[in-house]
Amino acid sequence: MNEIARCGGMPNNTEPFSAEEYATTKMILVVEDDPDIGELLDLALTHETPYLALLVVDGLQALQVVKDIKPDLLLLDYHLPRMNGLELYDYLHATKELEETPAIMLSADLPKKELHQRKLIGLKKPFELDQLLDTIVQALDDE
Repeated sequence: MNEIARCGGMPNNTEPFSAEEYATTKMILVVEDDPDIGELLDLALTHETPYLALLVVDGLQALQVVKDIKPDLLLLDYHLPRMNGLELYDYLHATKELEETPAIMLSADLPKKELHQRKLIGLKKPFELDQLLDTIVQALDDE
């Protein structure tokens, strides 16, 4: 239950999830090494969407998390320590359970060619919150 509390476990912060709601609520894995941006993304997803958000700060943590939790969407910073967001995406996408999981790449300097080759959505920083939320909803609806 600590994971639920840590990742915002309450829709719009009003009441706790029941076990059934938790099982049917979509989970977004946010991989962002900048603490300010990571906190902003986590708060925005927790307060502005019905989704759960789980924030990790690098690719290695993300690889550990997906052993226990299958996210419905990956929100990846491109510039990460140890491995960049594309390398992380490639590792995650190679996993059978995650091969169909949509991903959104965030960066001030998006590698457009590589995103196009992988059919990834790119969102250029800085972005408007509404633009991010619309992109997330669209990615999850296209699933």
